[in-house]
Amino acid sequence: MAGIVVVFDFDKTVIEPDSDNWVVDELGATDLFNQLLPTMPWNSLMDRMMVELHAQGKTIDDIEQVLRRVPIHPRIVPAIKAAHALGCDLRILSDANLFFIETILDHLGIKDCFSEINTNPSYVDVEGRLRISPYVDFKSSPHTCINPCPPNMCKGMILERMRCCVAKEGRKRMIYLGDGIGDFCPSLKLDEGDFMMPRKDFPAWNLIRENEGRVRAEIHEWVDGAELESVLLKLIEKIRIQESSLQSLMVDCKFGSIPVAAHESRPQVLRVHQ
Repeated sequence: MAGIVVVFDFDKTVIEPDSDNWVVDELGATDLFNQLLPTMPWNSLMDRMMVELHAQGKTIDDIEQVLRRVPIHPRIVPAIKAAHALGCDLRILSDANLFFIETILDHLGIKDCFSEINTNPSYVDVEGRLRISPYVDFKSSPHTCINPCPPNMCKGMILERMRCCVAKEGRKRMIYLGDGIGDFCPSLKLDEGDFMMPRKDFPAWNLIRENEGRVRAEIHEWVDGAELESVLLKLIEKIRIQESSLQSLMVDCKFGSIPVAAHESRPQVLRVHQ
């Protein structure tokens, strides 16, 4: 439906693992990653790891091959295709990076299902190294969110910007799906009539349970890709029915307010005399 915006986190939501960890582990750099982890922010560390992997002889093709075999639940792609076919506006809001996400979506054949990907920028430099930049330059222009967001990205602020943009097209209902700590902040930006779909027993779900009174959206948890598909499609159908009923009510009210024309007489009652 054109009136529904579905926003997906990526890591551990669309795909099963964290894409950063997956690439590092599959390319044999876990020990170096763990050694450097206490010394710098995660986003900066991933940029450094791409430089280190290139120095070890790993190529962009090696990274792409690893990304193409990332684990994904078999019902995720059908769920995304079904929501897209129903006319929903699908978007990604992720703390991964553009190269990882686009490579995986291209491989799965669903990149065109998404109208927008909000994530950390990335590019291949002249030496063939993948470079990853923060979504927000947290050194010169840090975001000011007080929720537990990473320094390079506040998903709540991005969701608010997204809502302002789509509001220009008319009333929109939002469904947000996510699992991590960074997905808690956008759950607080959803309105009544929206839906939050946190992955059960993951950090966002735990934070929402601890702060349930702060979340205005209706909450629907999910465990795996099969349940994600089932819950998502049911919510889309629920919104469709609600919007259809609202439209019918508005039409009824419109015609109910039109006065009966003066020339229209009241129906005559025929009386039969015996």
